Amino acid sequence: MKIPNNSNTITGFILLGFPCPREGQILLFLLFSVVYLLTLMGNGSIICAVHWDQRLHTPMYILLANFSFLEICYVTSTVPNMLANFLSDTKVISFSGCFLQFYFFFSLGSTECFFLTIMAFDRYLAICQPLRYPTYMTGRLCTNLVVSCWALGFLWYLIPIVIISQMSFCGSRIIDHFLCDPDPLLALACEKAPGVELVFSTLSAVPIVILFVLIMGSYVLVLKAVLKVPSAAGRRKAFSTCGSHLAVVSLFYGSVLVMYGSSVTEQEAGTQKIVTLFYSVVTPLLNPMIYSLRNKDIKKALKKFLRI
Repeated sequence: MKIPNNSNTITGFILLGFPCPREGQILLFLLFSVVYLLTLMGNGSIICAVHWDQRLHTPMYILLANFSFLEICYVTSTVPNMLANFLSDTKVISFSGCFLQFYFFFSLGSTECFFLTIMAFDRYLAICQPLRYPTYMTGRLCTNLVVSCWALGFLWYLIPIVIISQMSFCGSRIIDHFLCDPDPLLALACEKAPGVELVFSTLSAVPIVILFVLIMGSYVLVLKAVLKVPSAAGRRKAFSTCGSHLAVVSLFYGSVLVMYGSSVTEQEAGTQKIVTLFYSVVTPLLNPMIYSLRNKDIKKALKKFLRI
């Protein structure tokens, strides 16, 4: 593989992905193709179930359907390119392609953080303010919250990514990752830009840390309210309503906090890929299973939808 020397400005990058023999690349291609198709089918089924079943036209399930659509977009921002790379000899991604992937991956990731927060807020209102819930969580408020999540998510990283895309990149054009991640990407910059790195780190920390604290705070209040419910059946129902969402939050935030809460070094490149793979590919695959297995309404709607 021919690498440009340090004096040249580069216009494309090589995504190393998961280096292994040709047979291994084909095996990985087949594995991730199956994972991708199952993710599309699982999340697509939830969207269709919510759309076709009138009983699920409530804020909780409307948010869930939007979240499932978000998961489809999130996994699509990385997996198709990764599949193409498994079969490619050069593994080259264009300059514009790299920054588009960079923008969509991080925008969709921050949108997911916002969605998990409003879903926790919805459960807090439903359990802690049950009598006022229909008054507070109207269809209009639900729509406004959904639109705000998408808008904030896609505006959040816009300026830093535009700034990074204007930088010049020199030397080796190899990115030891399966996607255009900021750490290996900024390491290829001709001139170091600590200011840009600081802004990007700060913007990443806000949805990861602050929104996580808000989610945990809402669940502390939910737990206190549930423990005051006199009947065991009532407590069980309240816990089952929140259990699925809490499991999804734990999977997503657990891996993201491991990824961005620790320092990244060259020796940790393999771990970096595995953790990123978990929250960007494995979690969207598991989420439909978590929601459908623990929710009777979703299971009924899915059975009804599959019979059509």
